[in-house]
Amino acid sequence: MLIAILLVLAYLIGSIPSAVWVSKWVFGLDIREHGSGNAGATNCFRILGSKAGSAVMLMDMLKGFLAVKLVILSGLPHYWEAYRNLEVFLGLASVLGHIFPIWAEFRGGKGIATLFGMILSIQPAVAVSLVAVFFCMLYLTRYVSLSSITASIAFPVMIVFIFNAHELSYKLFAIATACLVVLTHYKNISRLINGNESKVGFFRKKKDRHQ
Repeated sequence: MLIAILLVLAYLIGSIPSAVWVSKWVFGLDIREHGSGNAGATNCFRILGSKAGSAVMLMDMLKGFLAVKLVILSGLPHYWEAYRNLEVFLGLASVLGHIFPIWAEFRGGKGIATLFGMILSIQPAVAVSLVAVFFCMLYLTRYVSLSSITASIAFPVMIVFIFNAHELSYKLFAIATACLVVLTHYKNISRLINGNESKVGFFRKKKDRHQ
């Protein structure tokens, strides 16, 4: 019963619609009606600017991080496999809440920042490595979507071959994460193939800035 309550709490934490609240309360608009129509940090960066986008990203990351920490309330010893499995399920519940938030008509974002907060809470070293992959790809291409997809695919590779995680739940979670990110970015993948995906203004070359 306690585990079920914790999972529901994790989902409710993930459901906090950071992007929607910031866009409505500060800017008087619904971010879901602008840009890509996504209630996530990337769309906030594009439509509301870097300050709002950064604030939303941090809040979304915090949702995943805090949801995982609910495992402390379970009373399970941290060295038990059940403890580590519960961490994964709590994190996934928060990501599910972000994608389908009960507080925002079940119209949320893609869950990347919340997913990262979850990974940061469970495997900090892996999270830092994924950030490096993300920003390397962002520097090379300036596509946030492609950077997110690349980092997600790198996740199971790192878990299995670099960090040698022994827990089956971690391995399955990493593989599922890569699949989930690719699936939630199918529209972006289509735009990338067609050459009309939007680029961010970060890392622009000097000649591009003057055009």
